[in-house]
Formats: sequence, C-alpha cells, structure tokens
Amino acid sequence: MLAHRFSARHFLVLAALLAASCSESAPPAQPLAQPSATPFKLGTFESGGRTFVGVVLDEARVIDLAAAGVAVNTGVDIAAPADMKDLIARYETGVRDMIRAVIGSVEEAAAAPPAYVHDLATLNIRPPIMYPTTMLNTAVNYADHDIEMARVRDGSPGQTAPTAGGALPNTTSAPGIWERADDDWRWNPYMFAKLPAAIIAHGESIVIPLGRTEVEWECELGVVIGRTASHVPTENAMDYIFGYTLENDVSDRGGRGDGRYGSDWLISKSHDTFAPMGPFITPKEFIENVGNLAITFALNGEVLQEGTTAQMIHTVPEQVTYASSIITLRPGDVIATGTPPGAGSARTPPIVFQPGDQASCSYEGVGTLSNPVAAAP
Repeated sequence: MLAHRFSARHFLVLAALLAASCSESAPPAQPLAQPSATPFKLGTFESGGRTFVGVVLDEARVIDLAAAGVAVNTGVDIAAPADMKDLIARYETGVRDMIRAVIGSVEEAAAAPPAYVHDLATLNIRPPIMYPTTMLNTAVNYADHDIEMARVRDGSPGQTAPTAGGALPNTTSAPGIWERADDDWRWNPYMFAKLPAAIIAHGESIVIPLGRTEVEWECELGVVIGRTASHVPTENAMDYIFGYTLENDVSDRGGRGDGRYGSDWLISKSHDTFAPMGPFITPKEFIENVGNLAITFALNGEVLQEGTTAQMIHTVPEQVTYASSIITLRPGDVIATGTPPGAGSARTPPIVFQPGDQASCSYEGVGTLSNPVAAAP
C-alpha cells in the first residue's frame, strides 16, 4: 500500500516537472493581429501552378489569404476560403474578420512584408469567380443605347423606332416576375443568359471567331450575388449583393443567316472569350453609391463609351428582383447591368474589333478591365 502511494506521488511530481519543461520550451503565444479598416478588393490568382484567393491592396499587392490564415493569429476560428464562391458565401460569418486581421498584420510588418504578400505584377490574374453558376446580362438598359442600336437592329413586332426605354402601348405586367406600377413609363426588364464558359480573365485575349467580322464591345458593371436569392423584393435587394466587378459583354452583330425565332443570343453573346471579367471584385461596402458611378470604355486609348450608372433604365436592385423572380441566384452568380451608348456598330462608319486592338472598360471605384484582341488561330 505504501509503495503504491509512493509511486502515485512520484508520478504526479514527474508529470508536473514535464509540464513545466514543455511550457518553458514552447514558443510564446502568437499575438492577436489587430484588424484594419483599409479598403480592399478580392481576386483569384495563379502562381507556380497553384490557384488561390487573394486580397488586393492599392492595386499593387496581393495577400495569399490561405497562407496568411495559417501564419497569422486572426482570432477567427475558421478555415480560409477554398475559392471565391466559398469566400462570398462565408464573408459575413467570419471571413471578413479574417481578412481585416490579415491586412492588419501586413500593415504592422510595414517595410518587411511577410512571405504571403506578393507583388501583383508577379502573379497571373485569373477570373475572380471560377465560375458563376448563373450569369445574366440585362439588355439595352440605357436609353441612349436603345436609340443608337435602333440603327442596326431589325424592328421588333410593334416597334419600328427607338423608345429610349419607354414601354410600348401594349406593355403589361409579367405576373409573378415583374409587376408594373401605374405610373411606370419604362419597358419591362429584359435579360439573357451569358454562358460562363465564355469567361476570360483580365489580360487574356478576346478572340474574333473565324468568319465573324462584326464583333464589338459593351462595357458593363457586374453585380456579384452574396446570398441565395429567390423572389427578392426591390427594397431588400441590396442585402443580397456581395460586391461589384466588370464584364465586357463582347457581342457578335453578324447574325445567323436567317430570321429563325428572332434574335440568337447564343451566337451574338457566348462565343469563346466573349465574357472578359474582373480584374477583381470590390465588396459593396467600398462603393458609396452604385447608382452614380462614372463609366468609360477606350479602344486603343480612344474613349468610345462614357456615361454614369445613373443613366440606367432599371436600377441595380430592380435587376436583382427581376432575375431572382425567374431563377434562384446563388453566391458568386453575376448580373451584368447593361452598357451606356457608344457601341461601335452604331457609328458611321462602324467600328469593330480588329486583331491587335486593346480594349479597356472602367467603372469608378471598381477598376479597369483590359484585354487585347486577337484573330482566331
């Protein structure tokens, strides 16, 4: 019995000594990173064969979020996002706090940037979302664009002249989708699906398809959905938006050679490379008023489109309402919101893409999406 008590006592002493020894040899606890209020953008990048989600600072530095999440004590017990869709889906439940803590750690390091910070110029920019489940575009959502496009399109039944977005006399509500107010002078929204397979990144080439000679640009704001959205009321629609990106809605005006079933949106909008997107996503908290952003599109340095989002016929929230009343939108889905006037096909003489051109689409606060133009192999 005495031996048993002696053994147990020694065991406790040895355990205490071992714990003290481990405590002395263990590294000190990593200090908690202080969150930052610095604005940021988000993108997807590739380096050395690895694709990762990055936090963009000052359009010059990129924080590898997964690597930073391992190195920094963010105070947030969550896994780093696997991709942009994952980031968007979990942004409000910890990922934003992780991002702010990681930015704080970079700012604390100051002149000695950590290994998880890269110069943007050293990385390969990929499309920010790879790839949206659903990508929708709003057709003719600027009044002056309707006027200019009337010169090049076939008249629709009952419409032989531009209406500048005004509804024709026989326009009614679309039950369950779009209810018209008595004093609404506008036509109903019109959307089409643009295939995600057409997406390319900032800096990649828009390729003119073989035999197609009437290819042009449409510089558009892309609304990135942040939450699952179905039949969203307009007054609540902003709650379902994560942020904004850019899309060049490249368009083939050459037609299909017959009038079968009217417009062919597949041919006109979804050739390979016809959806340049990016370069980054700006979270909505950094855009004060999405309803009044300056827009420019330049071809080879010459400005050909200029306007503001205040000229939209249907607002960003209204477009979310319309789209979500037809199809359930998911985190990472994108709605391109239409283009201001300045289409090349409406000019005299027309201006269309040529191999060697450089296209640049800019929205105030969101960024600039630039792509060269190339001939098909």
